Amino acid sequence: MKRVAVFPGTFDPVTLGHLDVLERAVRLFDRVVVGVAAGHHKSTLFSLDERIEMFRENLSEVSAPRVRFVAFDGLLVDFAKETGAIAVVRGIRTVRDYEYELQMAQLNRTMSPELETVFLVPAEKYASVQSSRVREIARYGGKVRAFVPRTVERRLRKAMRTKKGVSAGEGKKA
Repeated sequence: MKRVAVFPGTFDPVTLGHLDVLERAVRLFDRVVVGVAAGHHKSTLFSLDERIEMFRENLSEVSAPRVRFVAFDGLLVDFAKETGAIAVVRGIRTVRDYEYELQMAQLNRTMSPELETVFLVPAEKYASVQSSRVREIARYGGKVRAFVPRTVERRLRKAMRTKKGVSAGEGKKA
């Protein structure tokens, strides 16, 4: 019996911290299903397909065969059950993350007692990396290379140029 875990998130964009946690999860489980949330509760910069593609193009050769990507919407416990997962993997950077994730883990355990939650701590250099902060830095033209892979950095720059072009044109009168 293979031990399957789900690693859920919006991943908008994929960061080096996400990749670090995923690599750690692959060492613990036979298969990891990355659940890319549709983001119905958040406005996303990148489409579902783009977020999945960013992950795929940055996986190590060792991890790639053991990772599957699935878009999902709805309750995490239902998604975990559909994938046959025995655990949910969550990255924890700070005490604030821990408090939030602990509450979510307890709610999930109430709904699905057999589903465990595993908290993984990324490498120290990724402790402050958050997708929302990366988007904010990119929005103002800051350098994001320390936080995301090169391919994601290029996509961010392109998305921000496109977004600025749209924003700049919206306020003009004919």
